[in-house]
Amino acid sequence: MRIGEFAKRAGVTPRTVRYYESLGLLGPSEREGAGFRYYTDVELAILQKINIYKELGLSLEEIAVVLPLYAEDPTGVQGKRKLIEILKAHLQEADDKIDSLNQFRSELQTNIDRIQQWINAHINGE
Repeated sequence: MRIGEFAKRAGVTPRTVRYYESLGLLGPSEREGAGFRYYTDVELAILQKINIYKELGLSLEEIAVVLPLYAEDPTGVQGKRKLIEILKAHLQEADDKIDSLNQFRSELQTNIDRIQQWINAHINGE
C-alpha cells in the first residue's frame, strides 16, 4: 500500500510516517522507481507498536531503543524487558513528581492557614 493508505490505516498522517522514517523508526518495504513508498502489514504492525508505546508515555528516543530488540529477538522477551525497565523509570519519575507536588500542596496550605490567621487576628483585634 502507498503512504496515504498506510497512514490512514495506522491513524496517523503521511507527514508522521515520513518523520518516523527520518528517525529510523520505520521504513517502507520498497520504493518504486518514481520514489513512491510502499508498505506492507509488517510495517503497519511496527507503526501500531510505535503508537502503543507513545500511548504508554515513551518518547521517540525510547521507542528507538525498544523497537530493534524485537527484530533481534522474535520472541519479544528482550523488547518487553526493556519496555518494563523504561516504564519503571517513568513510574519512579511520576512518584517523585507526586511527592514534590504533595510537598508544594502542604506549603500552600500552611501559607493559606497563616494568612487566614492573620486576617482573623486583625478582624478580632479591631
